[in-house]
Amino acid sequence: MTHQPRKRFGQNFLHDPGVIRRIVESIHPRPGQQLVEIGPGQGALTRPLLEACGRLDVVELDRDLVTPLQQQLGETGELIVHQADALRFDFCALKQGGQRLRVVGNLPYNISTPLLFHLMHQAECIEDMHFMLQKEVVQRMVASPGSKEYGRLSVMLAYYCETEMLFTVGPGAFFPAPKIDSAIVRLLPHRQPPVELRDAGLFAKLVAQAFSQRRKTLRNNLKGWLSAEAIAERDIDPGIRAERLTLAQFARLCNALPDSFSPTKM
Repeated sequence: MTHQPRKRFGQNFLHDPGVIRRIVESIHPRPGQQLVEIGPGQGALTRPLLEACGRLDVVELDRDLVTPLQQQLGETGELIVHQADALRFDFCALKQGGQRLRVVGNLPYNISTPLLFHLMHQAECIEDMHFMLQKEVVQRMVASPGSKEYGRLSVMLAYYCETEMLFTVGPGAFFPAPKIDSAIVRLLPHRQPPVELRDAGLFAKLVAQAFSQRRKTLRNNLKGWLSAEAIAERDIDPGIRAERLTLAQFARLCNALPDSFSPTKM
């Protein structure tokens, strides 16, 4: 397939056979499973996934890639191409019967974080996810409290799923070669939330506010949300930074907010 990578779509096509094989082995696709690939590009992962499963849904934004994919892989198995923006795509609409989706993809770096949040809001339809992402993004995803990489993304993903960094991939595995390293990450959505939240939407806003200025303490960043006394009453030191809080501690702070609280009223 001859296609000029488009910068506006964040296209870096995977071509290294060894990396492709290792990714497919990590996914471990099997016939009868419902796999969905985001951004199939030129089909480097698409072919082995389709060969393993016999049927595959793919979501591709670049309309110029749709016909070549269908022509090149149409006889490999049942390939269903959805020409759509993954950031607005309803993944749950693909779910058939009681089987959850297995979502995979080499995600464009420029939309990786919003796309992860989009998928988290559909996590009830998803069995697992395997993604190629910028290495530093994956490090933030799997980071633990107290580390410099730990932040809003770490906390929010911990609420929705378990994350595991599998292995790194160098720039030479792509065309064109990016200027950074990539990594493969596995996400397993929780079947039951690990913490109890009164309001998940408010929780997301509180976490964002707590990390709004990383060098400031909870006392300062949450001013107008919770007093230092209210924070201390939850066995949390108001003089520490957000990067030291666990998911459970963030949940305690959120549940401590009064029922009438609204960030829009601040």
